[in-house]
Amino acid sequence: MTLLLLFVLVLTIAVANPKDEILDAEKRWASAVVALDFGTLEKIYHEDLIYAHSSGIIETKSEYLDKLRSGRQKYNMIEHHETTIRIHGNGALAHSIVTMKGRNTAGSFDNKLMMMHTWFKKGGVWQLTAHQTTQLSK
Repeated sequence: MTLLLLFVLVLTIAVANPKDEILDAEKRWASAVVALDFGTLEKIYHEDLIYAHSSGIIETKSEYLDKLRSGRQKYNMIEHHETTIRIHGNGALAHSIVTMKGRNTAGSFDNKLMMMHTWFKKGGVWQLTAHQTTQLSK
């Protein structure tokens, strides 16, 4: 019985690690964007989302989701290469180097970007509150 309790405690601690939760949230975000999984994106994106593209375009949650729904923005791949996470209470910053491939109204893109995500945890759920990318040279 003691061994079982120890196992449950270790499992609980492992699952509750905020940095791991953010890494998981980053993976879920990337997968949902590529798959156009709007149910997941509606849950991930905070109502007050600020979505700033490397082009300088800044959108709200509804504006960005409308762009995805219309097909004006489509991602074929989002790949994290490096991610650094800082936890601050119910907030977290995720700084990543990513590759994004897809197409938009300007045509196809294959971008290497520096990306900053700001996450906020409310009711036990991490939501993306801000997205900012900066173009890097390949």
